Amino acid sequence: MPFKLDPFLVSLLATLGIATVAPAQGAAVPFFKDLAIALIALMFFLQGARLSRTAVLSGLTAWKLHLTILACTFVLFPVLGLTLHALAPGLLHPDVWTGVLFLCCLPSTVQSSIAFTSIGKGNVPAAVCSATASNILGIFITPLLVGLILAKEGSKSGGALDIVFQLLLPFILGQLLQPWIGDWARRHKKLLSFSDRGSILVVVYSAFSEAIVQGLWHTLPLSQLGLIALVDSVLLAFVLIFTMVGSRLLGYPRADEVAIVFCGSKKTLASGVPMANVLFPASSVGLVVLPLMLYHQIQLFVCAILAQRFAREAQSEEDAGLQAR
Repeated sequence: MPFKLDPFLVSLLATLGIATVAPAQGAAVPFFKDLAIALIALMFFLQGARLSRTAVLSGLTAWKLHLTILACTFVLFPVLGLTLHALAPGLLHPDVWTGVLFLCCLPSTVQSSIAFTSIGKGNVPAAVCSATASNILGIFITPLLVGLILAKEGSKSGGALDIVFQLLLPFILGQLLQPWIGDWARRHKKLLSFSDRGSILVVVYSAFSEAIVQGLWHTLPLSQLGLIALVDSVLLAFVLIFTMVGSRLLGYPRADEVAIVFCGSKKTLASGVPMANVLFPASSVGLVVLPLMLYHQIQLFVCAILAQRFAREAQSEEDAGLQAR
């Protein structure tokens, strides 16, 4: 599978460029803020409506595998983020470091985790269950982790009521209405994905508009982008090594190892940007989401290569088994 630049990342970069050239100002500022809040609520409502409870329940039997993946997502990542910050606190702008720590608290992706597990000939049912569970739990765990970590670091995050009204209540309402609208939402998954992505683009435009007006590119030199990419790459490299070595030490079969590697190393951009808009002051959201935007592309590039390697190994094992017969 040849690597291709993610079209959504191109859209994000284009949105950043538009915000740089024509940021929202005056009466447009409250309009885009209110629009972002409404779209975030709609996004989490549709996530609740689309989520299949059957898919979650069917994979719960592999509890040890799921706990391993969740530990990587919500324990290993935050520990690594705090460690890197403690080792080099002055390496990045304070709001960017906040973004790195926020990234470490996010749940895994769903689509790419499952896709790469499938390409690598891993345990796809387990990946479906773990990635789905990570996203559900992340709605509750991520705000708690962010509050704990940023309180320790002396930063501030959004209030609990914002989280409840903009994230939890829409998600729960979507789940409650799933018997009536779930089939429709799943049939129109591709159409609704444009709604999800559109909400992220609006949040990014609103956040970066405010950051640009306040002098983002004067506050953050372009050299910082290289340092952010370096920190993101170090995080990803360590987690990939840890999940590969750790899964083998724990005695997992190859198929489970593939699921652990891809589900345990991913971080969601789709939920991360809206969460940042809820959890952080508007003046800092632009800087906070930068590490996540870069990590998103880096993880796709590295995992595309890794998935192909896993696929070749699986094919070699199958050929060796056939020859042995």
